[in-house]
Amino acid sequence: MNFIAWMIVACEIGFWIVIILGLFTRYILKKDKLGLFFLALTPVIDFILLIITAVDLYRGATATTAHAIAAIYIGVSIVFGKSMIKWADERFRYYVIKEGPRPVKLYGLEYSMHYLKGWGKHVLSYLIGAGILAGVIFLINDSSRTEALLRVLQI
Repeated sequence: MNFIAWMIVACEIGFWIVIILGLFTRYILKKDKLGLFFLALTPVIDFILLIITAVDLYRGATATTAHAIAAIYIGVSIVFGKSMIKWADERFRYYVIKEGPRPVKLYGLEYSMHYLKGWGKHVLSYLIGAGILAGVIFLINDSSRTEALLRVLQI
């Protein structure tokens, strides 16, 4: 695995660590502002991944599939980040501190509407990731260095 692939893994781990730390701080330690601070670090992690990937490409690296996955990761995180935090918050409150309502299991039309909305979020996250990839391809302007990015866009 190359450096960017390891950074994607590190950012995903970091994303869940700050969420758990934020929820732990908010509900166990009863420090709402500090908990919110940790939860607010999630977009910072995405920004770090974006900077690392951009610097790697700016320094002349040939783009790999890992670079493309970084763009997709950022798109997914932007679109799904808030709902992932909400999902984790509901489960932490119910299963860990035994407060709040049990997370609702959806059926029928509610289930279908939830997944239709999720499909729309997938499309939006694809468009954001594809936009980042297209922007990088345009800025680098060297098809020999961006071939992997174009292959991912074609998928």
